Amino acid sequence: MLKKISLLCILSAGFFTITAQEKIPFRMTKHNNIIIKTLVNGKDSLDLMFQIAMEDASISPERQRKADHIIFDKDDISKNNTVKIGKLTKKNVLFYNNELTGHEADGKIGTGLFAGKAFKIDYDHNEFVSYDQLPDLKGYEPIQLLLQNGQLFIAGDNVIDGRQHEAYFLLQSGYSGGLLYSNQFSDEKDLEKKLKVTGEKTLRNSSGQSVTTKNGVLPFFKLGKIVLKDVSAGFFTGNLKTQRANYFGADVIRRFIWIIDADRKMAYIKPSQYFSAPYYKLN
Repeated sequence: MLKKISLLCILSAGFFTITAQEKIPFRMTKHNNIIIKTLVNGKDSLDLMFQIAMEDASISPERQRKADHIIFDKDDISKNNTVKIGKLTKKNVLFYNNELTGHEADGKIGTGLFAGKAFKIDYDHNEFVSYDQLPDLKGYEPIQLLLQNGQLFIAGDNVIDGRQHEAYFLLQSGYSGGLLYSNQFSDEKDLEKKLKVTGEKTLRNSSGQSVTTKNGVLPFFKLGKIVLKDVSAGFFTGNLKTQRANYFGADVIRRFIWIIDADRKMAYIKPSQYFSAPYYKLN
């Protein structure tokens, strides 16, 4: 009997390890940004935007709530902070000061929230789920990730003028729109002529130099075996072009449920409730 009980305990412990998980609720804004309610250092209640393109955290100069208990040094860096989100407490969180963030947020918090763990971004239930080990991946499409300086990139195929062009995209949940192309990709593929342009906005500096943001439509975008149609795609023209990376923005990220492994080498995706939703319109 004792052997049977011991075996049962071992099996139960193993099952708990495999399925151990923690859930964090979030709120989606109308600008496709994820907002997490946090308590920092036991004193400051802050709405932080989840930014998948960073690991640490930051405070915005345009925040609506006080952050008096985050103490910054002369380099505008604050170390050893404690962030509480629901039942989860994360220690030794690093904050940067004076970084702009998305709508309705006092700052940003990144993937360091899930350091050493796999995590799911579940847009169907408005929650994150962290795992000690990967959960059941049935129905998910595997996508290879490229990790560089704490940022995650994926490769996608862009169908332009009937031809397929592969490019790497930075996962950028702080950008409310769909795809945003780098200046290099835009110029090389002549997007101004080859994409249907649906809108544009021009800004000028005091020297008369200008940059124009153009919004276009990409007929097809392939991510693994999954195909998105008529995707919102932005690019820049003019004298002041500074876009160095292609962005996979919040409006396309939200179209999938994501499971990202602990090593940040693989993502597993499947369509979310927003897969066929109308695309976000940039002002």
